[in-house]
Amino acid sequence: MTRSERKQIRQILRHALAGPLTQPVAAPHGTTGRLATLPVEAPPDLLARLVADGLLRHTPGGLAATTETAAWLRRDLCDLPEEAHAAQHRTVETVTLEMPQGRQAVRRNLQESPLFPLLRLKEKDGRPFLSEEAVAAGERLAADFDFAGLQPRITASWQPRLSTRNKGAPPPAVDFADATLSARNRVNRAVEAMGPELSGVALDVCCFGKGLETVEHERQWPARSAKLMLRTALLSLARHYAPPPVRSRTRHWGDEGFRPEIG
Repeated sequence: MTRSERKQIRQILRHALAGPLTQPVAAPHGTTGRLATLPVEAPPDLLARLVADGLLRHTPGGLAATTETAAWLRRDLCDLPEEAHAAQHRTVETVTLEMPQGRQAVRRNLQESPLFPLLRLKEKDGRPFLSEEAVAAGERLAADFDFAGLQPRITASWQPRLSTRNKGAPPPAVDFADATLSARNRVNRAVEAMGPELSGVALDVCCFGKGLETVEHERQWPARSAKLMLRTALLSLARHYAPPPVRSRTRHWGDEGFRPEIG
């Protein structure tokens, strides 16, 4: 498909979304038709191809849009040069979320992540300051936090107290869809796994988007200590998400049945 043909299709479909198009009128020699409602030449074979592809349909009032018309235009928009240029400056990572129907992969732009500035930090031996497991754990926590709708509530408690709930109001489980409630429960379990000493810095950076200097100032921590606390928190969180295999206990030579019986 040439660029000019693609532009022509784009114009036709956009006008079709606004209302049915007048049927094309045959031009001399039957080579080209013109839509009365469009300032664009539309070859009959192109219109026939759009109908065959399900992008247009015949109606008594003319050619009308279908359910696929808007979807095609959205895909076409993603293929525009400006969108392709923007895609070159993205760092996209796939994060797996636990949904009620199973695991679901979600694409996230790491350049919009609070952890992105920390990806450039290196150890003295050249290794990344944050391991892949730590970054993945932070992104997973942030994704669950956003999905659970916790971002607007910058409070110490994410669920209303029983004493402040209006009489007759439904319990929290009724207020949220199952998927949203599951995400909130995952956040709560993650916070419990990190513990009160580490969960605060992980929430501040990964979920509320605070910088390390801001965290140090608010918590009155020494300079450059927040990144160490954050790494410890994310490594603890990574072990929560992917627990290491349990090793079998080493048997002592004096244990019953350890030594072979002779004779």
